[in-house]
Amino acid sequence: MMNPIQSFFFFFLSLICSTLSSPTLQMDALLEFKNEFPFSAPNPNASFDFSFSWWNTSTNHCSWKGVTCNANSGAVISLVLEDIVLNGSLKANTSLLKLQHLQNLTLCNCILRGEIPSSLGNLSHLMQLDLFNNDLVGEIPTSLGNLNQLTFMSFSSNNLTGHVPSSFANFNKLSNLDLSRNQFSGGDLPLILSNLTSLSELDLSSNHFKSKLPSNMSRLHNLKVFDVKRNYFLGNVPTSLFMIPMLLGVYLRGNQFEGPLEFGNTSASSRLVSLDLSSNNFHEPIPEDIFRFLKLETLDLSNNSFTGAISRSMSKLVSLRFLDLSYNKMEGQVPSFLWSLDTLTLSHNYFSSLEEVVVNGILVFKVDLGSNSLQGSFPLWICKSTLLLLLDLSNNHLSGSIPSCLMNSTVNILLRNNNLSGFLPDIFANATDVLYLDVSRNQLMGKLPKSLINCKYMHYLNLKGNKFNDTFPYWLGSLVSLRVLILGSNAFYGPVSSHVGFPSLKIIDISHNSFNGTLPQDYFVNWLEMSTVWVDYEGIRGSLYMGAINHTDSMDMMYKGVDTEFPLIFLGFKAIDFSGNKFTGRIPKSVGLLKDLRHVNFSRNAFTGSIPSSLAKLTNLEALDLSHNKLSGNIPRDLARLSFMSYMDFSHNLLQGPVPRSTQFQSQNCSSFEDNLGLYGLETICGPIHGPHPTPGDSHQSEEFSSEESEEVLSWIAAAIAFGPGVFCGLVIGYIFFTSQKHIWFMEKFGRNYPRGIITVG
Repeated sequence: MMNPIQSFFFFFLSLICSTLSSPTLQMDALLEFKNEFPFSAPNPNASFDFSFSWWNTSTNHCSWKGVTCNANSGAVISLVLEDIVLNGSLKANTSLLKLQHLQNLTLCNCILRGEIPSSLGNLSHLMQLDLFNNDLVGEIPTSLGNLNQLTFMSFSSNNLTGHVPSSFANFNKLSNLDLSRNQFSGGDLPLILSNLTSLSELDLSSNHFKSKLPSNMSRLHNLKVFDVKRNYFLGNVPTSLFMIPMLLGVYLRGNQFEGPLEFGNTSASSRLVSLDLSSNNFHEPIPEDIFRFLKLETLDLSNNSFTGAISRSMSKLVSLRFLDLSYNKMEGQVPSFLWSLDTLTLSHNYFSSLEEVVVNGILVFKVDLGSNSLQGSFPLWICKSTLLLLLDLSNNHLSGSIPSCLMNSTVNILLRNNNLSGFLPDIFANATDVLYLDVSRNQLMGKLPKSLINCKYMHYLNLKGNKFNDTFPYWLGSLVSLRVLILGSNAFYGPVSSHVGFPSLKIIDISHNSFNGTLPQDYFVNWLEMSTVWVDYEGIRGSLYMGAINHTDSMDMMYKGVDTEFPLIFLGFKAIDFSGNKFTGRIPKSVGLLKDLRHVNFSRNAFTGSIPSSLAKLTNLEALDLSHNKLSGNIPRDLARLSFMSYMDFSHNLLQGPVPRSTQFQSQNCSSFEDNLGLYGLETICGPIHGPHPTPGDSHQSEEFSSEESEEVLSWIAAAIAFGPGVFCGLVIGYIFFTSQKHIWFMEKFGRNYPRGIITVG
């Protein structure tokens, strides 16, 4: 029985609580919170429209959007605000503290700024705290460890830094913790994680954690999802993790874990369905005990140093649908049981052969065997596939002809850089779904099959580096979706003067063939896509494209006589390469209509007349090569206004007059103007010149930059176009990569004056 003093205390406490939960005070607290953000507005990118204007005294606060009250007391127990631009920070004395019965506080995608106030630790009834896709900074206050009733907490997608407080070890009721996509760097994670015994889902991905995992994780017996990808975790992965009975998904991608990898005495009743160990430092053969995960559907071991052959024990994984072993050191034969998967990615290994498939109706949708050591003839089992969305056999040693059955059900075909010979079979009559065809760098010959005209959705066609002997395929202009056409380094011949136009073309390379004749001055009038300027997106020059192929291959183009490869993800990159042919007459002035061109190459032809002044309209131009022609007259002065121009070459022509003065021109090498006896004003570029003009073979020029070296100045490095509808849909932002073998030399020659947008990749 309580004494009178105790009775009075509890009466007084209940009176305070009753007062604080009164409807009037609760409404006032919400209105005060609203007024803390006077410049709030609906998020224009939100899927629904939320506005604080709905919060007003004309209605009961419990009916306000985002507010939930206790049915009996009227106390606010849940505040859920999503997709509203608050444009401010939570104050240390925020009126939320008056909502002492609050159990759920969700402020998602509200662009909250500043730090998390430590006073939030006083909301002792909170069970859910969600501050996801804001702009919060600083460290998490230690006081939040007082919220020991929490079952859900997310600070995902902010800019939080520092260590995770050790007080998080108090969260023994927490089932879901999401700290992903921040800049956390540390904390006593082994201590914290070992105490979160109710944890079901943990996401620490995309941070800067550099730590080891707890050596014993068996206390996390409720854990279903463990995601620490894209951090700096190191050491061995504890075998106890894989022995947790409820575990469904483990994601360790992009860390510094090392092996050998061990899974312990894993039970065959394991529920694990997804395992991602990619981009770590695991080595040695894949351990046999991994094949006890009989319910595994997705297995990604790519970008490690696994060795040996694919074990026959992998056939026990009867639920497996996705397998990625790319970028390892595996070898031997690819077993036939893998053809029952949906997606098989084995590229960049040392596999030498494919086991014969004896059954029909192969289910595999995507096959990537590129960059291996496969030999022999083209595998005919491909024709047994019921539906093949992607076939990549590029960069191998396959020989013989391409089988006529290939087009039965294949959508995207990559056969580049093999030893395939014979004719490209006329097999495209019913290939309306083909998006992508790359047979470059083989020994194919003859004429192009006219059935290609039926590939009405084709985005990308690369025939470069073969022996095709045909006239210009003007009829491909009717493929209204064609973005990239690469015919370079073949034996094509004749004029290309058709006015059909290529309405969607972004890149064309017809270099190093035997095309001839003159190009009409209005030749480029109907090339509509190249005439469209794409706007910047968040400061990035270029554009976004819908529908990207979920595959990174490489394509190549020719610039200054050098072949280089670049990944297939375009960022609005537009280019024309007509170099190394036999064109005569004037360069068409209509090239100035192609307003968004980045690279233009008309070199190594027999063009005459003056340089078209319309080139000055290409305000996004980054590289221009007109060398090795018979061009005369002055260099147009307006070209000096092309502020993005990083590389230009006017050498070996008949040009005369002054060299335009601008940063772009003065930053070029002397060789860009050599063998033009009438040019002058080169002193600041070439140094002091004795005599009225530079002369061929000048000793200064030879030492500074030989003509042989000039052929290797610059490579076309670009990211490619995004393609196609359907299952490959997605937003892709591409980049321009610098992969030339001469990149070190290039930097020494040009210093910081290398082409804009180039990113060196390790």
